[in-house]
Amino acid sequence: MNLTSFKPLWLTVCVALAACQSTTGQPPTKQPVSFRPASGAPLDADSAQLIGNDAFWPGASQLLVRPDSRGLQLLDDKDAVLSAVEGRFEGLDHRAGKEGLLVATLDRKRQQAVLLGLDRQHRWSQPLYLPKTDFAIEGLCLYRDTARNGFVFLVGEEGLGEQWLVAADQQLLQTPRRVRGLSLPPESQFCQVDDATGELLVNEEAVGFWRYAADAEAPLRRQPVDIVQPFGGLAEAAAGMAQVPGGLLALDPEAGALHLYRRDATHWRHHAVVPLEGFDEPEQVSARVAPSGVDLLLTDERGAHRAHLDWQPEPPAAMTAIPVIPALVQTDPVPHLGDAADDPAIWVNRADPAASRVLGTDKKGGLAVYDLAGKQLQYLPVGRLNNVDLREGFRLGGRLVDLAVASNRDHNSLHLFAIDPGNGRLRDIGQIETPLSAIYGLCLFKGGQGDIHAIANDKDGTFLQYRLTGSSGTPQGELVRRFKVASQPEGCVADDRHERLFVGEEDEAVWTLDARADQPAMLEKVIGRGEPLHADIEGLALYQGASTSYLVVSSQGNDSYLVLDAKAPYAVRGAFRVGLNAERGIDGASETDGLEVTSANLGGRWNRGLLVVQDGRKRMPEGAQNYKYVPWAAIAQVLGLD
Repeated sequence: MNLTSFKPLWLTVCVALAACQSTTGQPPTKQPVSFRPASGAPLDADSAQLIGNDAFWPGASQLLVRPDSRGLQLLDDKDAVLSAVEGRFEGLDHRAGKEGLLVATLDRKRQQAVLLGLDRQHRWSQPLYLPKTDFAIEGLCLYRDTARNGFVFLVGEEGLGEQWLVAADQQLLQTPRRVRGLSLPPESQFCQVDDATGELLVNEEAVGFWRYAADAEAPLRRQPVDIVQPFGGLAEAAAGMAQVPGGLLALDPEAGALHLYRRDATHWRHHAVVPLEGFDEPEQVSARVAPSGVDLLLTDERGAHRAHLDWQPEPPAAMTAIPVIPALVQTDPVPHLGDAADDPAIWVNRADPAASRVLGTDKKGGLAVYDLAGKQLQYLPVGRLNNVDLREGFRLGGRLVDLAVASNRDHNSLHLFAIDPGNGRLRDIGQIETPLSAIYGLCLFKGGQGDIHAIANDKDGTFLQYRLTGSSGTPQGELVRRFKVASQPEGCVADDRHERLFVGEEDEAVWTLDARADQPAMLEKVIGRGEPLHADIEGLALYQGASTSYLVVSSQGNDSYLVLDAKAPYAVRGAFRVGLNAERGIDGASETDGLEVTSANLGGRWNRGLLVVQDGRKRMPEGAQNYKYVPWAAIAQVLGLD
């Protein structure tokens, strides 16, 4: 057999694992890093971690899980016990700060993950137990996001895992909330999260170390940090890991080695291998930055050993965090699973603003109508509707109604609905055929003479503009303009006040042009793809204030929402994300397709207007997609808007 015939397969595996991006693909050279184990007996512990921030208890130095009923102990640097919780525990992670100490561990007797809090008055909270899982928990780790929500990750057998919301602002919740299930590598036992980068690291014992995005709204995608030879630098196995600013320490227990990595932009680059002579296959490591390097606790079968590395990785540059605004309301889910919800519209009840409605498309089945509390009031199962928009004052026969129009992908048509101006109830009033082969996005424009236009687009970039009439009692559409962008569009919105149209070309830019049908369709760039706008460019909406108008854009590629002035030079006012609301048990929004905003005073928390966004990844609990409501007042405050 010619063994060289296997080379392409090996290269394919290397590319598939992306190992060539994060390691050399060759056994690493042992760099000269001074490693000094401390003298003396190891600490009697099954798990041990160094305390990096003792603001909650000056002098607190380390946290231990004892191998007996002494349980969990907090020690100073002289190994004196400062505080303890009796019991039999297994595994350990913590977060410390001026507010107190948060500890996650596993209660051996109950076989349940448990959270414990220690406040500044040195009082332990009542234990917060997570519900029993359907799998044996092998490991756990904590994560605190930029909004100071606390989470615990559970790593289980056969690749099973879960993420739970357990704290808000360092305070334990009364009831933990399951955020999502996780598909993790088999043979995983250890995990760690870097709060600053939002990166979850998980081991796969015989393969290597993997990284995931820890954020609750992030997709579950993994990338390798390092893998075993011949594709990576690990000799035999992967076990515990620890992070310090700019540095990662990871154990290969079977080879008796500690691997050091430095962060290079978005990847970990191998720096050195430290032999661990005299240790009995250490599987856990904890690290803390010290003036002269990094202090360590290495835990093996004999206990926790102190050590020191003369190594000072360079901390990464501080990242500019996008502010997070919690959702206040979420709608009932759309009836269909998968990628179903897409685009909302807001109908304002002029007589009773609190009775206003939100329309939301279900692109697998129809159109839903919600109240301002998110409760579904109507569902019209009329087909695969993608985008929807509405305008008031449409003459249908002998009466005026408000009009909603949606793009119907079953028939490549404009689907029209009359809205009763008195109570907001919708009824189907028919469809208008179009020559489009793959109708997609849609928006409405009301001209200065009161005529309503529907602008629909095709996936090939074609836009068709129709003047809508209904005086005969049957809606009709006259094609009055055609224009095109170079690639696939979807979102569009019209500024009736200034007769301008904004369109989104998903992978390229937001453009503007004259909305009037008798004017040339001259495209002017508003903002292009790049920082801060990340493709796909999806929903567009217009906030029309008394003196200032803003364009709101769904920057789907980084799960954020961009706010720009709606007039040239279209200055960027900032970006924000819609995050989870721990108090109300509402998850955040991500992978947003459509959105809508109104400046109307809808009363109460919506007194400065309302933003509605589609949520592409439903969490807490996982299920069918829905829509999230955010008060404009909160957006204006965070971004300093007029």
